[in-house]
Amino acid sequence: MMRTIRYLLQKEFKQIFRDKSILRIILIIPIVQLLLLPLAANYEVKNINLSVVDNDHSVYSNLLISKITASGYFKLQSYDASFKKAMGNIESDRSDLILEIPQNFENNLIRDNEEQLFVAVNAINGVKANLGGAYLNTIVRNFNGDIRLQLITPQKINPMPVIEITNANWYNPFMNYHLFMVPGILAFLVTMIGGFLCALNIVKEKEIGTIEQINVTPIKKYHFILGKLIPFWLIGLVVFSIGMLISYLVYGIVPLGSIAMLYGFVAVYLLAILGFGLLVSTFCQTQQQAMFIAFFFVMIFILMGGLFTSIDSMPPFAKIIAGLNPVSYMIDVMRMIVLKGSGFDDIKFHLLKIIGFAVVLNSWAILNYRKTT
Repeated sequence: MMRTIRYLLQKEFKQIFRDKSILRIILIIPIVQLLLLPLAANYEVKNINLSVVDNDHSVYSNLLISKITASGYFKLQSYDASFKKAMGNIESDRSDLILEIPQNFENNLIRDNEEQLFVAVNAINGVKANLGGAYLNTIVRNFNGDIRLQLITPQKINPMPVIEITNANWYNPFMNYHLFMVPGILAFLVTMIGGFLCALNIVKEKEIGTIEQINVTPIKKYHFILGKLIPFWLIGLVVFSIGMLISYLVYGIVPLGSIAMLYGFVAVYLLAILGFGLLVSTFCQTQQQAMFIAFFFVMIFILMGGLFTSIDSMPPFAKIIAGLNPVSYMIDVMRMIVLKGSGFDDIKFHLLKIIGFAVVLNSWAILNYRKTT
């Protein structure tokens, strides 16, 4: 058995490294994607274009505008004389929000201790609208607190009970999105490389006709599957190692947990993803078919795996799909080990589920591969 598999592995590695494009995929794609994707995958919205309609032109209105523009989230797009003109900026997509300050803003605030501001939000981009409105509300609330401190005479004993809230950000104290996104993107890259390359491999044998020569040999079906799986399993580990090196050199990310345990989980996860790729290849006759089917499933895996949106925020049926998605467990474990330093007890149920995926997918691929004699 071992001698047969050894010859199959020699054949596979020669066939893989004869194709220079695969080497470029292995070496270049992880580097480029890990350098570019974390720059775009950022949930923090900045440079929100703001139009201001100041009907008061008072000291307080100027202070409020200065506080908003100094926050770093807003860019003063226009300072308009009327709401109608500011609305024209939103209609032409030059502005995202309108802040209208009413007349007698300062006088009413001092005299009546209250005043209202009007905010109009361009909600075409829902994420930008929600975050922009939330940022603006927070800035106005802080401005209101500063004004109250100036107007209220300080007393030794506060007549109203006060609850103070102190925040502590665990695992990512500086709210650096690279620490959150890079482990997930690395899981995405391992999935893409392992799933696509393995799915196209058997189909390529069918297209060029060498599959018929293999079928008439006395090798067993599981010999053939192992010969196809092991090379791409090793390639997947190499891609993961390149990604970890880039994460350290470029983003300074050092796993808090055990690196050996991280590699152990990735090794089992690759067996599951490669089993998926092999299963796809047994159903397809051309590389084009395999590419489209693999792309269809991989897109579902990624979009419903918790990389960009939280699984807890999904509807119930989507949570069921996410539970059948091996990528969701990989992304979760990557973040747990890298950011939280989780141990084996924390990831053991994730590992058991991935082992289940690996056994089912690879067994299905072996059973579905029809070897004619």
